[in-house]
Amino acid sequence: MEDIKRISAEEFAKLDFSKVTLVDLREPDELIISSIEGAINVPFSSFANKLDTIPKDKPVYVYCRVGDWSEEIAEILADRGYDVTNLEGGYNAYKEYINGAKTEAKKEKAPEKKPEFIDAKGLSCPGPIVKVADYLREKPDGTKIYVEATEDAFASDIKVWCERTGNILENLEAEPRLVKANITKATPKKPSVVQEQNDKTFVVFSGDLDKTIASFIMANGMAAMDRKVTMFFTFWGLNILRRPKKVKVKKNFIEKMFGFMMPRGSKKLGLSRMNMGGAGAKMIRGIMKKKGINSLEGLIDSARAHGVRIVACQMSMDIMGIHQEELIDGVELGGVATFIGSGEKSDMSLFI
Repeated sequence: MEDIKRISAEEFAKLDFSKVTLVDLREPDELIISSIEGAINVPFSSFANKLDTIPKDKPVYVYCRVGDWSEEIAEILADRGYDVTNLEGGYNAYKEYINGAKTEAKKEKAPEKKPEFIDAKGLSCPGPIVKVADYLREKPDGTKIYVEATEDAFASDIKVWCERTGNILENLEAEPRLVKANITKATPKKPSVVQEQNDKTFVVFSGDLDKTIASFIMANGMAAMDRKVTMFFTFWGLNILRRPKKVKVKKNFIEKMFGFMMPRGSKKLGLSRMNMGGAGAKMIRGIMKKKGINSLEGLIDSARAHGVRIVACQMSMDIMGIHQEELIDGVELGGVATFIGSGEKSDMSLFI
């Protein structure tokens, strides 16, 4: 039995049947349902009487329903001088392979479904992220979407959102006032080991000089400890990031009024207490210089040099009429997802 040649269903399906003799050992009633064209039917029950009907001029391949009876017949034929091979698994294995191959062929030929378009243009934070999340929430894994948003901060938000939710950001293109993203829905994998997170996150809401100095002193200290630090500036805190010199940008009347009433840059910030029309702020700066303490501007430069991530809330910028061109170098635009993504990786979040 060990000397009998055998062939798998996959190899059998690739044969040129015109160059071989196929012997089907199944009963005639089984052939009514399915058969291979050109095969000789020699039922196992009457094989002894029909043995002489099998020609020897070509290689012979025998098969039954599951491959057990055909193995016995192959041994008999081999003893009689036939070049015979048994189909492993029989006709059932061949049929299963053929059906599987057809299914795969259909999959390959099927055109890829076009991703669903999510129009988030004109929405401000957290609108674009909420719209994406609402659409994908009940969708199965593998669902693909294409999103367009006009808020520049969406580029940062969608990247962080995908990282934190487990969805796949396939492609991201950020142009001025148009962000394009391709996303595939995926269920997040649970980590096998919980890793300790030592990042630090600040929400700088205040625009007071003393609070800003404290924020950047702590941020520099944390960066010196090799911690990843993110400072998220919103509302009055945005004034810290404004350039000291006026930048020519097109603004409406309300935006111009906001810009006129708010301090432009870190050197114009006042104290939260005892400001005394700006005298208190000058006194604090004078004491810092005398004591050899780095100025606020020096602290900001140091923080940027040491990798502190400075993010401006674009939604607050839109409300207060602050344009990106008015901000100092090295400032990213972000939204609520950017802040939450940073906060979730932090063991300390401070609101100042």
